[in-house]
Amino acid sequence: MDKARQSYIYAGLAIFFWSTIPTAFKISLGELEILLVLTIASLSSVFILFIILFACNKLDLVVKSTRRELLNSAILGFVNPFLYYLILLRAYQLLPAQIAQPLNMIWPIILVFLSVPILKQRIKRKSFVALFISFAGVYIISSQGRPFQHGHANLTGVILATGSSVFWAFYFILNVRDKRNEAVKLFLNFIFGSGYLVVAMILTGRWQMEAGFKGAAASVYIGLFEMGITFFFWLKALQLASTTDKVSNLVYLAPFLSLIFIHFILHEPVYYTTLAGLLLIIAGIFLQNRKPSGI
Repeated sequence: MDKARQSYIYAGLAIFFWSTIPTAFKISLGELEILLVLTIASLSSVFILFIILFACNKLDLVVKSTRRELLNSAILGFVNPFLYYLILLRAYQLLPAQIAQPLNMIWPIILVFLSVPILKQRIKRKSFVALFISFAGVYIISSQGRPFQHGHANLTGVILATGSSVFWAFYFILNVRDKRNEAVKLFLNFIFGSGYLVVAMILTGRWQMEAGFKGAAASVYIGLFEMGITFFFWLKALQLASTTDKVSNLVYLAPFLSLIFIHFILHEPVYYTTLAGLLLIIAGIFLQNRKPSGI
């Protein structure tokens, strides 16, 4: 099998698993509190990333981490998984899965605007147009099938879902500036993130909460396939691809595929505004990422 075909297989696996995550979020949150869901998921991610590093003979890179690198991981781990997923899961608790999931997708647009104070980059005119298009999509999705009437989606949930994209964009910038092996970074980030979550569980007195089997299983699934092994599939896909652009654009299939799982497993009726708004958000992202002709 040639590398291009292998690349698409790995990308297909990653997209499939990512598309199931909104459903897993709702199943786990139906039985467990947010903090417990995230703690189980984060610890599961640490376990599977350890297996991946062991299989790839990369554990020595973890042991050789410098104090500065560990400090970076401590900061990154606080942003993701700790802050980012606490905010995102609260949004999923307040909103239908089909609403929360696409609202979180505007992070590539937010990334451009965060790059101004952090990376000292200039904002191009098309970025403002892309932001307007994407936020038009946010408004349409939030209408839950009634774009000309107000007050349908939970406003707090909408703010949290879109706000989580700010934390993800911030994490992305910090992560890109850290030049360590990606798997090693992710493993250490989740080690620290799990530590913060365990401390939060103890301080809030929720360590003794009982976990229903379905909720616990869904939480483990999130750790394995949202935070863990799917990252490995996606990284392999990009490594094997002849050009990363072709593979990278496939990730936008995930939110559409996720609507199938949401509809048939969670039994949510899919609003036409969800599809329309999602298309607008993706159009804004493509406009932002579009390179000038001749480049």
